Amino acid sequence: MKLPFAPIALFLASAGAAAAQEAAPPAAAAPASPTFADLFAAGGLLMWPLLALSVFALAYVAYLFFVLREGAVAPRALVNDVFDAIRTGSPEEARRACDYHRCPFSHVAMAAIDGVSNLPGIDPATLTGLAEGEGARQASRLQRSAQWLLDVASIAPMVGLLGTVLGMFRAFQGIGGDILVSAKPVVLAQGVSLALITTVAGLLVAIPCMCFYAWFRRLAERRVAELECLSADLVTLLLSRRPRA
Repeated sequence: MKLPFAPIALFLASAGAAAAQEAAPPAAAAPASPTFADLFAAGGLLMWPLLALSVFALAYVAYLFFVLREGAVAPRALVNDVFDAIRTGSPEEARRACDYHRCPFSHVAMAAIDGVSNLPGIDPATLTGLAEGEGARQASRLQRSAQWLLDVASIAPMVGLLGTVLGMFRAFQGIGGDILVSAKPVVLAQGVSLALITTVAGLLVAIPCMCFYAWFRRLAERRVAELECLSADLVTLLLSRRPRA
């Protein structure tokens, strides 16, 4: 009598596959992505100085937007009031307006107006020198205003690199003290990856600061050029309206 080998073979194959599936370990669940809090904690204590630098940089960027705007360097209303007062022969009124609204333009205007008021026969070269001297001081202050962003952009990567070096030192020190663990490159890779968090954080702070520094430096140069043009126009107007000795 012939046995039904095909059904028996199919049954045995199915049973073997089921047994193999039961014996196989369950698939590992995909690791969850670390949150910002996890990365911040893994970065160590040096993440706090980096956080402080980032907060300072953000606040200083907002401050520069305020102090380098056109209305803060040379307000159009003040410029019109000063020029109108000088044209009508009232330099004292122009000086009061400048004294009331202090800004880079008002300092330059007061230096020029005081020169004409104190020295009625002042020569053009002396008056121009007075205006240019005060203008140079105001221009230097405007151009230095963005320097703090450059400082933050230089310090943040150094702090991040220090955190990375300290983290790698701890990782190698812990692995070197355990022979069994040192045989697992995965453990070493995890330690080094955690140590690199501070470097990444430092670069994330430094790169935007460098970009903002370049932009604000050019904005300051534009404001200085505008201030120079207004100062030249003011000196010309004062010389044309100055009282004769």
